[in-house]
Amino acid sequence: MGIFHIRIMNRLKKMITLTGVFSIILQLLVCCEMDKLPYDKNPDDGRELSISGYVFDSNGSVEDAVVRIQCTEISARTDSFGYFLINGLNIDDKLRLTAWAYGYYIAGGKNYLAGTDSVQFQLTPLLEGDNPDYKWLSSYSSQNNELNCENCHSDSNESLPFDEWILDAHSQSAGNIRFLNMYLGTDVIGNKSPLTRFGYNRDYGKFPLPPVCDDTWFGPGYKLDFPDTEGNCATCHTPLTAINDPYGTDPSELDGAASEGINCDFCHKIWNVKLNPENGLPFENRPGILSYEFKRPFNDHQFFAGPFDDVAPGEDTYTPIQKESAYCAPCHFGKFWEVEIYNSYGEWLDSPYSDPETGQTCQDCHMPPGLNDRFASIDAGGKVREPSKIFSHLMPGSRDETLLKNALTLNAMAVRKEGEISVQIEITNDKTGHHVPTDSPLRHLILIVEARDSKGNLLTQNSGSIIPEWCGVGDLEQGNYSGYPGKVFAKILKDSWTGLQPTAAYWNKIQLISDNRIAANQTDYSSFTFKDSSSNSVDIYIKLIYRRAYKQLMDWKGWTDPDIIMVEKFIRL
Repeated sequence: MGIFHIRIMNRLKKMITLTGVFSIILQLLVCCEMDKLPYDKNPDDGRELSISGYVFDSNGSVEDAVVRIQCTEISARTDSFGYFLINGLNIDDKLRLTAWAYGYYIAGGKNYLAGTDSVQFQLTPLLEGDNPDYKWLSSYSSQNNELNCENCHSDSNESLPFDEWILDAHSQSAGNIRFLNMYLGTDVIGNKSPLTRFGYNRDYGKFPLPPVCDDTWFGPGYKLDFPDTEGNCATCHTPLTAINDPYGTDPSELDGAASEGINCDFCHKIWNVKLNPENGLPFENRPGILSYEFKRPFNDHQFFAGPFDDVAPGEDTYTPIQKESAYCAPCHFGKFWEVEIYNSYGEWLDSPYSDPETGQTCQDCHMPPGLNDRFASIDAGGKVREPSKIFSHLMPGSRDETLLKNALTLNAMAVRKEGEISVQIEITNDKTGHHVPTDSPLRHLILIVEARDSKGNLLTQNSGSIIPEWCGVGDLEQGNYSGYPGKVFAKILKDSWTGLQPTAAYWNKIQLISDNRIAANQTDYSSFTFKDSSSNSVDIYIKLIYRRAYKQLMDWKGWTDPDIIMVEKFIRL
């Protein structure tokens, strides 16, 4: 475009203020000037072609917009006049183009021939604010809404995002039996523990008394300690209702889309995350939905935010937060009574994994790409994409055996010398971007070390730690490891009033007693010795298991989640 015309456009842009007028003039100038651009629409000499045009809104040109050949990495950004140019095209290329800029919906989705020089995109800005009266969409097609996610993002012949999501813990966050048991104070069949008894102190007022753990006790529960409040559990577990009533939502009394836990519509209405600039963590008093910024649409419009800037046509937009670990932060960090309870996000933030150049995001491990080449079915208009760009919605976590078995590396060495067996064990967290275990303080690892003679008899332990009582007293075959050689990796909390430890009721006033979980890239060293009373061979069995909750708590609640063996080693001397 010539200098003369650029000056005219700048002057017009300053002079004309009526909405839409500048856009019309801009389009006329584009049409006039394209004939003078230095390339041929229909070359006959084999040269590569280009495609070009302008991006604008109702007020004029849009700078720094991304114009992309849909489903590819080929793109260009607009200059200060909204102009874009993509080179290196072939004469037979048929191109589907899209345009996006921050704060706008994605535009385009039409086909163009290579060599076209008059492509125009008008972007529509996102509506300001968040609509608290918005009615959440169900993820399930059975709810008979054309926008229900299953309609387009499910396929009986392959695993698309909806099919993965229904297998993921996020889709079950509202109905998770362990969560509801801990919230209500019940066991798996609905038996409920008695309400908490309270004493009175002249200086401190009312305080809870230890429970009577008889046949009527089925474990702790938030509603046993605070029967007249709902708490803030819903801000993470049942966000669709809690978003408008964060401290007044009972997670056990929901229906419709709200009962779907962390559903599709919820995640794709998130626009940004609000973190404390001083430490990069969520603010302590803003759990879950209180640390998210939403854009629920008004009137008859929709709004879906995702990790692609070329999803068009439709009322979709791109937000980079969906590719960042910060997206996970609000529900993976929590403090109660000034004690950090869970913080997988902060653990990642403090580790080398958070390095933007060499690290990995939460999504890299928990939404690994490469399983599919589309995120919508072909029948519903799904486009084939590079699989490495499509994140899985299976989101494997603490229930996934494969993930757990690839979390750590265990090395062991054993020697016989002067009537003693010495066993040295190193456990390195070399494959996980946060502590192991992480988040819920109920989770723990148990290292079990057995030395047996040739007849299978246990050798006497001379030195080294033993497994504590809360790992179960009784038959070893029933998972009761108390008193055996080994070690536990856990965050131990103590109830400040009742003195119970480890406590699962971390909604009460608590203290942090210890935390020996293994941080990212850190190694734990353990040493054990045994009396060598045999002249024959000695077998050393080493096992590291993951347990979801304390043995006594599991027995009270009736939880039957099996231990998961993360690593096993066998040494014969």
